[in-house]
Amino acid sequence: MNYQTWLEEWLNDYVRPSRKQRTFETYQMIVKVHLVPRFGEKTLEELTPSVLQRYVAELLKSGNHVTGKGLSSATVNLVVTILQCSLKCAYDAGMAKGYTAGAIRRPKSEQFRTSCFSRGEQAILEDAALQAREEKYRGILLCLYTGLRIGELLALEWGDIDFDRAFMAVARSCHDGKDETGRFTRLVDSPKSIASCRIVPLSDVIVRMLRSMKKPCSYVISHSGKPIPVRSYQRSFARLLEKAGLAHRGFHALRHTFATRAAECGMDGKALAEILGHSSPGITFSRYVHPLAEYKAGMMERLAEVCLWRGSP
Repeated sequence: MNYQTWLEEWLNDYVRPSRKQRTFETYQMIVKVHLVPRFGEKTLEELTPSVLQRYVAELLKSGNHVTGKGLSSATVNLVVTILQCSLKCAYDAGMAKGYTAGAIRRPKSEQFRTSCFSRGEQAILEDAALQAREEKYRGILLCLYTGLRIGELLALEWGDIDFDRAFMAVARSCHDGKDETGRFTRLVDSPKSIASCRIVPLSDVIVRMLRSMKKPCSYVISHSGKPIPVRSYQRSFARLLEKAGLAHRGFHALRHTFATRAAECGMDGKALAEILGHSSPGITFSRYVHPLAEYKAGMMERLAEVCLWRGSP
């Protein structure tokens, strides 16, 4: 059996039934773009450790088919994951004599940190969102004060919000993908992980904002009562940043900003992790909390207030 035939069987019989649709689509894309063109006609026995390791090195050097440059370590690690999972499954299913991909040495992961907005930038952004003609921009404020992911925001329904007890239930997420006919559409799924299914308390100001937005439609953030695709809302966010004179950032920066402001206010690490839907505070503080220069300077001044020598050398 050649590798392409096995990959098709693996995707349809092993990945599709056990993974989220978005994960399946990502794996399918990697298989189509990278693995089939390179190894599709090779037999499983031809995929030796040296062949696979050489391929990993090539991806890091010139794996981008558009620019000719290397792929990021994150993308290469995803390719390695698919190689290992598919070949391990082939071995377990008796389709291959041995498991060869376990010897692959992965590239070192890059330390990528999404930046967050400073307090001044956040004030400008909030004002721009409030002044915007379209009410959908209120979703930016909701993310700044709850830490919602964009997919969670756009899948949020009015039934998920308890106005009397001031909390919302995060029970689903959405993303742009393809339906069974191959057409691009908006797909709704469960949240990213078990921990992502959560209850998020709402401040009085957010409750008042949501009450003022309440309309007889399903989704909290919509366009003329219709759901908004993720990419469309990302483009709207980019336009708002440009109009406000702020540097471009990805939408996920709102979640990082919420985490940073919450930590600066002294929120307990476990509580913050639960609000964000993280399995542990370690994930929250290592990836999402960004102490800014202005905050650090303020803390240093507070520390200086207790010095014993009172500034005298």
